[in-house]
Amino acid sequence: MDNFWFYLKMGLEHVLDFSAYDHILFLAVLTIPFTFKSWKKVVVLATIFTITHCISLGLSAYKILEVDVSIIEFLIPVTILLTAIFNLVHVKSKEEQKSLLWHGIATAFFGLIHGFGFSNYFKMLMAEETDIITPLLGFASGIELSQLLIVLSVLVLAFLVQSIVKVKQSLFILGASILVLLITIPMLINTFPF
Repeated sequence: MDNFWFYLKMGLEHVLDFSAYDHILFLAVLTIPFTFKSWKKVVVLATIFTITHCISLGLSAYKILEVDVSIIEFLIPVTILLTAIFNLVHVKSKEEQKSLLWHGIATAFFGLIHGFGFSNYFKMLMAEETDIITPLLGFASGIELSQLLIVLSVLVLAFLVQSIVKVKQSLFILGASILVLLITIPMLINTFPF
């Protein structure tokens, strides 16, 4: 059981590491279009992301599928950029009109990419382990808890900005998504593999 808690803590630290803010940035941009009224949709998306993130870790740990790290390092900011652009394109959509299907499919694909980004380090940790399932479940639990914390933080920020400062939701989505785009551009340039 100690192993589980060790990996749970590692999952928490993996997502909440401000020096590797790509995970936080992705979750923030994923949450930006939603409010507390639709919190369940965001939790579903975060959980889809966790599951697919862990699937790619598992595929890599069991040496079923390995992907070139330099390509993954570039694709991670691409996922952030595409999610921000998606927000901008659908900025005027009403919350109840936002389909979870396409959002969920994109989130699942992006979760796989982000998981492969961490897979080499995770594989190195697993080299000494005989049981990979317990660490993977602990890590997944840590990721999910930290993601829920980020989602809650973004929803609170959105609530404060929209309710207290009286910024319209569409303007909040527009401004926050543009900010994410501006932060992501240098990441794209720095990780460009070719």
